[in-house]
Amino acid sequence: MKSILTSALVAVLAQAAWASEDIADQYPQSELYSKPVEVIPHVFSAIGATAPPTYENAGHNNNLSFIITGDGVVVVNGGASARLAAALHDEIRAVTDQPVRLVINENGQGHAMLGNSYWADRGVDILAHADAVHEIEENGDFILQGMQRYNRDKAEGTRVAVPNRSFDDREVIEMGEVVLEVLHLGPAHGPGDTQVWIPQWEIMIAGDIAFHERMPPIFADTCTSCWIETWETALAPMNPTYLIPGHGHPTNLAQVTRYTHDYLVDLRAKVGAHIEDGGDLAGAYYVDQSNWAHLDTFEELATKNAGRVFEEMEWE
Repeated sequence: MKSILTSALVAVLAQAAWASEDIADQYPQSELYSKPVEVIPHVFSAIGATAPPTYENAGHNNNLSFIITGDGVVVVNGGASARLAAALHDEIRAVTDQPVRLVINENGQGHAMLGNSYWADRGVDILAHADAVHEIEENGDFILQGMQRYNRDKAEGTRVAVPNRSFDDREVIEMGEVVLEVLHLGPAHGPGDTQVWIPQWEIMIAGDIAFHERMPPIFADTCTSCWIETWETALAPMNPTYLIPGHGHPTNLAQVTRYTHDYLVDLRAKVGAHIEDGGDLAGAYYVDQSNWAHLDTFEELATKNAGRVFEEMEWE
């Protein structure tokens, strides 16, 4: 089984060198940015643009994945709009006649949950972590308005649909021949970060705990020391062979460790040294992040990330 999976993954990884903000839409006949690929047998992912959400990519700048279980399909991420969710559903129906039985939101961000309305209208259960549900309830209308501004007519038919199911630490889903563990490994990128682990296939759909082709965004409420601790104590010991991150091509644990964990450790060390030298917030924006300058969204995120880490570490 593993040799078959490795061959399938290598074919997908061969595309990774071309990940860039400058690549045009890869699937112009669909609302999706790219056509879903079968990462390993029965696990597909439509890999989003590494650029920020735009009208051109229809907000498909994250990974929309699905698992064919033998007794139904589990979708990971509702998509950034109802139209995007419908486009994903078209692709699912092209490869299986099994119905979609469950949608899992990897967090409460727009590209994870704004397509929920499409799935809810079809009677599909939607599952998210309790903190993500809270974020959708509190900020869903604001997030929707932001999507409507960039997506214009492509936002048609989208409304906020709060997940009808929630979990706290772990929920086991048994469907067909597959056992999925829906996990919240701990604080990381944002509230309610969720990972989907399929131990029998050694694959994790990791969501936004893991980045490797674009720079990880650090939010005002992100605890980077917590993110590192979650990584070292919960994610790394699971040692998945295959990993689908929240953004970028499917890869492995070593690669996302390099560009997520190691980036966070490096940035905290640089900002910590700046603070020790008596540096202020204005100077923190310019700490050396040149080792990471090749990552997509570096220009948009590097200085913001440094400033937010300074604000976090100033009072540690």
